[in-house]
Formats: sequence, structure tokens, C-alpha cells
Amino acid sequence: MTAPAHTDQQQLPARATSALVWLRRDLRCGDHAALYHALRRYPRVYCAFVFDTDILDALPNHGNQRQDRRVEFIHASVLELHDGLQRLAAQSGAPGGGLIVRHGPALPCIVQLAQELGVQEVLVNRDYEPQAVARDQHVAQALHALGIAFSDYKDQVLLDRDEVLTQQGRPYSVFTPYKRAWLQSLDDFQLTPYPVDRYAQHLAPLPAGERLPTLSELGFGPTNLHELPLPTGMSGAQRLLRDFVPRMAAYQEARDYPGRKGVSYLSVHLRFGTVSIRQLARLAAKQAVQGCEGAQTWLSELAWRDFYFMILWHHPQVVTQSFKPEYDRVQWDEAPALWQAWREARTGYPLVDAAMRQLLQTGYMHNRLRMVVASFLTKDLGIDWRRGERFFAQHLNDYDLAANNGGWQWAASTGCDAQPYFRIFNPITQSQRFDPDGGFIRRYLPELARVPDAHIHFPAAMKPATLAACGLRLGVDYPLPVVDHARARQRTLMRFSILSESEIS
Repeated sequence: MTAPAHTDQQQLPARATSALVWLRRDLRCGDHAALYHALRRYPRVYCAFVFDTDILDALPNHGNQRQDRRVEFIHASVLELHDGLQRLAAQSGAPGGGLIVRHGPALPCIVQLAQELGVQEVLVNRDYEPQAVARDQHVAQALHALGIAFSDYKDQVLLDRDEVLTQQGRPYSVFTPYKRAWLQSLDDFQLTPYPVDRYAQHLAPLPAGERLPTLSELGFGPTNLHELPLPTGMSGAQRLLRDFVPRMAAYQEARDYPGRKGVSYLSVHLRFGTVSIRQLARLAAKQAVQGCEGAQTWLSELAWRDFYFMILWHHPQVVTQSFKPEYDRVQWDEAPALWQAWREARTGYPLVDAAMRQLLQTGYMHNRLRMVVASFLTKDLGIDWRRGERFFAQHLNDYDLAANNGGWQWAASTGCDAQPYFRIFNPITQSQRFDPDGGFIRRYLPELARVPDAHIHFPAAMKPATLAACGLRLGVDYPLPVVDHARARQRTLMRFSILSESEIS
């Protein structure tokens, strides 16, 4: 596999002997672009990860020892990566391998480490979030001032930046034509794994005195992560993938039902790069060409992922603004009581509340439910999508700015290729369709365990005798609805229709 062009064109010194691979959201040692290029070009390669305090310090802090499932997931995955690099080196007959770990602001940590190691280049896999792009630019400038090169590579997506453009040379803003062009561009080269192990003998020994920090030393305590069906690290990703492959054929139909085991559950592993996107796409593409509809649908989901990364790269303003600027004139409600009810799973709409409890208890929410609760917040409660997006950012294990922003703007009708504002999810009919027997609702709302199937989707419609028969006191055991959906729908139509046709065309 030939190397893509560097973003950095600085000439390397004639005697370039060592390099540093800075890992971020690519916590694996197989099929890894930056690691492959470093090992292929340098006789001595170090690998490092930084627990970046610029990121960690911004996480919610409720005591001396904070808790965050994502930090715990990353920590466990870093430990496995360290062992994996050592095994990789040992299998090649080299004494090297292992991971250098730092805890502090990324920029000074990486620059100082590069100096201490005497490397000629720092290599990374590309990130697309605006803050990460700015960070990498600052790191590159600081390294260049010291005569150290910096280069980045495409790794976390299949096709990025300007690889999929319209015939006019512009980025797409509608998914369907993007997907057609994406599929046409997705050739065997894009799906070929990087043969890291071929050059593993170039992994350098760790500097003397290096050790991995404990979770406690990072200032974090354990969560309920290991009680969840979410295995960590590279091995955890492969375990989930092996479980999903036999189910892939049913994905198209099963993926919409939160009470069924219909999805891959690999999103957090994609987020932190403990699995290669090329491996997943290769498996899907192989079955898709054989006519497997489930594999075709799953491949489309991977295309959506690339699509949102492309949108974020070309339109970084979407982090705080609507993709369609005219929709920033929508007048959202403050509604603190409604916001609190949504956050605390007290809306009186069981599917919404069950989804929010799933998020709060596990850090995961089924994709169909993400659409339902986002639509409910923006269309039923009239609350700004940005508040919901930030709440998800705090709680989702697999939080990814590109996809999360794209999903919220889709639901709020403010984004690219978004749901038209007049199409509004009905939380009751969504519940009846996708959790017909109420199994998912009862799992997370045990107070509704005795409610009959006919009423589980909207207990507020039950007659007093039925309520008494199942021992449910509305407003005590389970809240009354905070809004009437039909009236809320009309308010949303009015909210958006205030914008003239010329403004939203």
C-alpha cells in the first residue's frame, strides 16, 4: 500500500533514524495508517498516548475522584494497546514495543517527548473536529520550530475531506448522491489493511522508567463500565464483531427495534479506534455485493459516518450554528421545567423516558431512540437542539461530534439533508411500532411493569379502573405527560412557518 501525500512537506534530515507515533482515537496496533508509515520508513519507532488534561479537565467534576465511562474505556484500551505493541515486537524478534503514556496538555507533552526521544518526525492519524485540527496545527508549528516534521494520515474514515465531491467540485450536502459517489470511490485499495506486522521489528524499546498510570492517578474512579455488555480494547471490538457477523443479514430490519439484539454495538470502538473502519467496511462490502440487504444497509451507515465527518471538515461552523443559517432564526423556548423533565426521564412518554434512562444508566442509547428523543426535545418541547447535543456529549460512551451534531441537526430540521420540519415523530406511534410489546420500556421503567401492552405506550390514556388494577398512580409512580403531542406539533409548525418561504428555500 503506497503512502498518501503528507500534509507536511518539510524535508526530513538525511539521517532520519527515529519517529514518534502519537495515538489519539486510534487505540489499536493492527491496520493502523500512521503506525504503518512510521515503521516502514524508520528503523526506530516510539508510540505514545496522552491523557489530555485540556479534554479531561472539561469533564463534569462532582468530587475529588471523577467518574466517566469513556475515560475508563480509554484507560483499559490503552493498557491492552501497550500489551499488544509489546507482543507485536516480540513476535518479530525485536526487544521493543510498548506505549509511552503522558498525562497533561497534549501540545507541551508531545513536543517535549519528541525532543527527549530525539525523533525526526511525529506521525498521527487525522482528526476532523475543529478543536483537534487547531491543536494539531499548533503542535506542528511547535515541532517545525525545533526541526521536527509532522505528518497526518487518513485512518478513522474510509474517504475524507475532498475525496468525494460533486461534479462541480463542491462538497455534497445531501446524503443519497453522496452515498452513490462514495460507493463508486470505495475500491479495494481503500479497504486494504495496513500490514503493520511486516515492519514490527522497528518498534523501539521504551525509555527507562516508563510506566502506565492507574485510573486513580489520572483523577478518575471506576464506573459501572464492567457491569455493562461493553468489552473494551481491541479484543473487545473483535468479540463484538464476531457476534455481529452472523446477525448482519438481519440488520436492515432488526436495527430499528431497541428491544432486539439488532445492531453491532461497535460505535464506541469506532469512536476510539479500537477497531479498523477498513475491516468493518470490507466485511460489509463482501456480503453486500452478494446481495445481502443487511450488509448493504450497514455499509450505508458507515457512509453516513463519513458523510458527517466530511460535513464537519468543510463546515466547522455547524458545531455551534445550524447548517442552514436561516434556521438560526428559529425562536426556541427556554422552558427550564421541560428541559429538566427530559433530562431526568420524567416526560410521561414511556419510550422517551426509557431511552433517557438507558443513556443515564449505561452511556448508550439505541440509534432509533436517539432520533425519537431528539425529535421530542426539539419538536415537542421546543428546546434548542444545541442543548440536547451538549447533553449527549456529556453522557454518550460513543460520543462523536460529527455524527452527534449531524443527528441532532437532522432531527431538529436545521441540518444538511435533514428531516423536513413538518415531519415530526409521534412518540406514541414510534413506541407502538418499534417496541410493540413494551419489552424495552419495561426494562428501564419497572414502575410500568404491570401496565397492559395496550397502554404501555401511553399510560396517561388509561381509565381509572385500569390504573387501579395495575397499581399505577399517575403523577406519583409515573409522571403525567409534560406536553400534549398534538398541540406541541402545532406549535412547532408555527415556530418554523414564521420563517418565510424565501428564507427556507
